[in-house]
Amino acid sequence: MRIAPEDLPASLEPLVRKHIPGTVVVNWKRAEQGFATETYLFDAVDPAGGTTGLVFRRPPEVSLFPDYDLRRQYLVMKRLAATDLPVPAVRWIDTGPTALGSPYFVMDRIDGGSTPSDVPTYHEAGMYFDATPEQRTKIWWGCIDTMARVHRLDPAALRLDFLRMDHLGTDLIEQAINYLDWTVHWASATPAPTIQRALRWLREHRYQPERTTLCWGDSRLSNILYRTDFEVLAVLDWETARLGDPESDLAWLLFTDWLCSEFQGRAKLPGTPSRDEAIAYYERSTGRPVRNLLFNEILSAILLSVPLLRMSSHLGMGDLSAVCVARLDQLLD
Repeated sequence: MRIAPEDLPASLEPLVRKHIPGTVVVNWKRAEQGFATETYLFDAVDPAGGTTGLVFRRPPEVSLFPDYDLRRQYLVMKRLAATDLPVPAVRWIDTGPTALGSPYFVMDRIDGGSTPSDVPTYHEAGMYFDATPEQRTKIWWGCIDTMARVHRLDPAALRLDFLRMDHLGTDLIEQAINYLDWTVHWASATPAPTIQRALRWLREHRYQPERTTLCWGDSRLSNILYRTDFEVLAVLDWETARLGDPESDLAWLLFTDWLCSEFQGRAKLPGTPSRDEAIAYYERSTGRPVRNLLFNEILSAILLSVPLLRMSSHLGMGDLSAVCVARLDQLLD
């Protein structure tokens, strides 16, 4: 039986003691951001008074994707620990029967940083809103530079082949399209006609990427922890990491910024790079031209529709996918 959120600290404490003897779980609180994984922050205090900041993650009560896999994100972060990419160190994972009634993993908490706000969006509140135009530009370039660092990694050397979806097609683009088709119809029996049209468009415009890399998957400003000087402190949230065309990460960043600004009728804050400036900076950072951005932006909008359709149908939150339909209408036209 899945343990209720308010009972988690007491139930988790004996499990933490197996890994950090003699500790007490204190300062338990839910993370402010994130829906795909249920996340809590806490401190483990040892008998000598030493404190270790930790993060607890478990699957959500209602999964937003049919292939949600806690172990996948844990393994990605564990393998990335061998690189110079700043990711939180994972401590342990338990996927078997536990007293918590669900799998979970624990990782180190990284203190001393902040992220741009999701709700309300960073164009209307939070550290990005409070920054100067020059600092906002630095935040953006830090995110794109981080993305480029991810794309320079060697997936084979990091043993990331488990991220492939060979059961869904013969190549990575076909796999991505078939994955979207499957997940959209899993989330809703009647997705909007525009989403169906977009899936057909992807099939008609398949291409072979010039290279295959690790893709962060959720590449956006609010998944980076920044220092007070706006340097990158840590790269967060690897639930949707995959192997694919690295341009899909750039597309996701541009799409999520559109959601935070233009879609809401809000001007981007001064210092926010234009779309063309962001693309040009990514090209300079990677040393490669961007060739298939439209395809990957359409892919991104369909991908976001999956959790939104799921929340609409299972959490009674109204038709949330309308935002994706609006962007797809723009892109397809």
